[in-house]
Amino acid sequence: MNSPGGNATGVNLFTGELGPKRLSLLSDLLPTASHLAILFNPNVPLGVINADQAETAARNLGKQVKKYTASSNEEIDAAFAAIAQDRVNALLVAAEPTFNARRDRIVALAARYSLPTMYEQREFAVAGGLISYGTSLVETYRLQGLYAGKILKGANVSDLPVIQLSKFELVINLRTAKALGLTIPSGLLSIVDDVIE
Repeated sequence: MNSPGGNATGVNLFTGELGPKRLSLLSDLLPTASHLAILFNPNVPLGVINADQAETAARNLGKQVKKYTASSNEEIDAAFAAIAQDRVNALLVAAEPTFNARRDRIVALAARYSLPTMYEQREFAVAGGLISYGTSLVETYRLQGLYAGKILKGANVSDLPVIQLSKFELVINLRTAKALGLTIPSGLLSIVDDVIE
């Protein structure tokens, strides 16, 4: 990462690597939830790996886990219907551009089925999702812009290390928690970065 070489550099979003931490936070929020679901896109190889890592992390927490796949609006709708039918207690939506582009649809489905759901980015919580944990897109775009500026001024791409973001945001939407009848544990509230009321 410090010397990527060639013509590739950028910003590491840590999207998949945070899956186990997201599950741990979801477990802290819902300690009695024993049946968890993971929604991921099977057409993205890294997404499959990340879903497998999250599944292992959930099992290590003593949770039963079922994975659901989706890559289109119709498949997302069908996955949520199956999750509801299977009486899952909570859902982790995998870090995936396909899901980011369908944020409002996914948040609306989670609300329709009264399903506590963990997301990767604060934008999901702002849109009405329950809880998110991940890197800041605003900070990512800012850093990418700085790199673009350096490159346009003549910097050699192979000399620019891949930036490893070190700040992650935990965001909880209290309106959504109230709608779901959830009380946020004080320990979780003490570490939250932003609360949406």
